[in-house]
Amino acid sequence: MRQCMDAGNLHRRLNKIMGQIKAIDKMVDEDIPCEDVLIQINAAKSALHKVGQVILEGHLNHCVREGIEHGDADKTIADFAKAVEHFSRMS
Repeated sequence: MRQCMDAGNLHRRLNKIMGQIKAIDKMVDEDIPCEDVLIQINAAKSALHKVGQVILEGHLNHCVREGIEHGDADKTIADFAKAVEHFSRMS
């Protein structure tokens, strides 16, 4: 998997998301209005979705390309379709 993506970029994104989640948790304790908490939840959800997009793009550009060029194209495409399906359920 490390060959497919920029791990440093993903770690930075994930650390930011963890910070957002901690901030949301703190907002609950501070009696912040529900609307503001929901806005922050949506921001964290969007950021996590972007991480998935980056991973999927890396998978396409490396693993899928390699699988088509050097392996079984039909299986590679079927596996990629399955990965897209799993990712799309997340949204």
